[in-house]
Amino acid sequence: MTSGSRPAFAPGRHPRSGPARALVGIGQVLDELRQEFPDISPSKIRFLEAEGLIAPERASSGYRRFAVADIERLRFILTAQRDEYLPLRVIKERLGALSGDGRVGTAPAVALTRSELLEAAGADEELLTELEDYGLVRHARTYGTEALTVVRSAVAVREYGIQPRHLRAVKAAADREISLVDQVVAPLARQKGSREPALRAARDVAGHIARLHATLVEEGLNDAGLASGPPVAGTPQNVPGEPPGLRSASGR
Repeated sequence: MTSGSRPAFAPGRHPRSGPARALVGIGQVLDELRQEFPDISPSKIRFLEAEGLIAPERASSGYRRFAVADIERLRFILTAQRDEYLPLRVIKERLGALSGDGRVGTAPAVALTRSELLEAAGADEELLTELEDYGLVRHARTYGTEALTVVRSAVAVREYGIQPRHLRAVKAAADREISLVDQVVAPLARQKGSREPALRAARDVAGHIARLHATLVEEGLNDAGLASGPPVAGTPQNVPGEPPGLRSASGR
């Protein structure tokens, strides 16, 4: 998570040696992080401390005092929660994988239990079971970030009446694209030696196909008058009502 513009940090210790910014109070921490994380609050920071994810120092008066490393650790945690919806247990494992200079090397693979996946995705058991039945999520003892992304997307589109059965077309299209990539890189994969050329070619071809797919969808929406842009004259705007959803041939 660290970058050239942000100081590195190491979990569980603070950069005490050399010139460093003085320790700051919780109010200054909130001021620094609130623009990026508007929902940050003293109670959330205290909760993260109680869960063992941060360990700020305590002044003789008992007030928490935060170093640069503490603030960057908080930023790491909050970013993982906001962008990846990871439970605190998984974020704690990632923090434990940080190297001494505060940079993430090979982060441990995310392994969510079924209940953690449902909580992180805001889904219910029925939706996850349907996604597994239709092959969009593989039933397993633990689930990774790919499953989390699929389930969260399914939760989002369900608000528009799109159910897991409607997403079979998306899965079928993805399978065909995977097959195409596999055919292209198969000769490279059969060559002796490093697999890196085949992996690099697969990533490159898959990237081009993904961009082509997105472009064709955007073009189709343009043709249908559904792309972003000013509303067409005479088109009613902000009409309340339930999303129309999708219906199968049987009307279900």
